Amino acid sequence: MLIFNDVNGGRVELTFGENQFGMPARHVLVILKHNGKWLLTRHLVRGVEFPGGKAEHGETIEEAVIRETIEETGVKITDLVQFAEYVVRSNSTFCKAVFTGKVAEIDEHPALYETEGAMWMTNEELDQCEELSFLMKNTGMETLRKWVEEHES
Repeated sequence: MLIFNDVNGGRVELTFGENQFGMPARHVLVILKHNGKWLLTRHLVRGVEFPGGKAEHGETIEEAVIRETIEETGVKITDLVQFAEYVVRSNSTFCKAVFTGKVAEIDEHPALYETEGAMWMTNEELDQCEELSFLMKNTGMETLRKWVEEHES
């Protein structure tokens, strides 16, 4: 387990397993690499980040992953793999499931919610990006990216 503090001072516990924290994951994060580039989006408030969000009432975590990715990027993903979870312990503690998958379809003109759509970045572009969301500025994101790269097929 990797333990660190995020930039807002919340204690983050990251594990490469499921159901390790005694609470269900109702938030999702998608870390996906396609044709040598990472799928990202620019949130209108926070900046550049991986797509993700929160499961809606009655929605499975897998359905949330697919919906959030389409809504934020216009990219439909399949072959989902949940490979990690993390919990952020703060005033409102929550658990987030981390997924990767395969690109099935890219809508070049999607209806978008809260974002400016899909952005595709190489490792170098992502490492040098000056508009990263605070969510992207921690040890956990580096660790999650490394896992995806090591398990690319």
